[in-house]
Amino acid sequence: MLGTICNVGTILAGSLVGGFFGKKINEKYKEAMFNAVGLAAAGLGISTLCSNMPKSEYPVLFIVSLALGGLVGSVLDIDAKFNGLAAKLGKSELSRGLSTAILLFCIGTLSILGPIKSAVEGDNTFLFTNATLDFVTSAVLASTYGFGIAIAAGVLFLWQGSIWLLGSFLGPFIPDALMTEISIVGGVLIACSGLSILNIKSFKTMNMLPSLIVPVLWFGILTLVGLFIK
Repeated sequence: MLGTICNVGTILAGSLVGGFFGKKINEKYKEAMFNAVGLAAAGLGISTLCSNMPKSEYPVLFIVSLALGGLVGSVLDIDAKFNGLAAKLGKSELSRGLSTAILLFCIGTLSILGPIKSAVEGDNTFLFTNATLDFVTSAVLASTYGFGIAIAAGVLFLWQGSIWLLGSFLGPFIPDALMTEISIVGGVLIACSGLSILNIKSFKTMNMLPSLIVPVLWFGILTLVGLFIK
């Protein structure tokens, strides 16, 4: 839970910084912070992809996962529904900012895959990266909507904590090969997020989130086929 606690702490810190000094922070400094985080996310994604590819037992599975997951996400139009939900929940200025913050902090590759890797592998790298990104994001949001953005930290703790507990329970049953394939797909999505933050290429990464489920379904099918063969 160390990574999640760190993530919660950075949101609280970012909300305080944004609430106190947000309006005094020059836009070019905010841009510099986002650029730094964008580069870090892109680098982490590429590193994760490259380090796991040699261990993959199914080298083309991540391509199929991205294609199928992206197609399903586009059909469901997850990105548009995300934006619509944020607008629907935002009746006042604070609630608008808070709903946006909760969705941004909780619904993302780092926030979903991070607690799983933390629970299963003891690796908090994704969560530490997510914490840095959330610090900048919470500071920017708090500079506009006020200290109330800190409430999102509690929601994040419940969200990531639940995923971490689920990962801890299922950890012994998750094969290393599956974690490798999920990490490859996750690495691509994280790199895409970094490129989007840097405004190099706009990816609707939320529409690509179903890609993380495809490796799970593939290994589930392999398990069922193995049982029938036996």
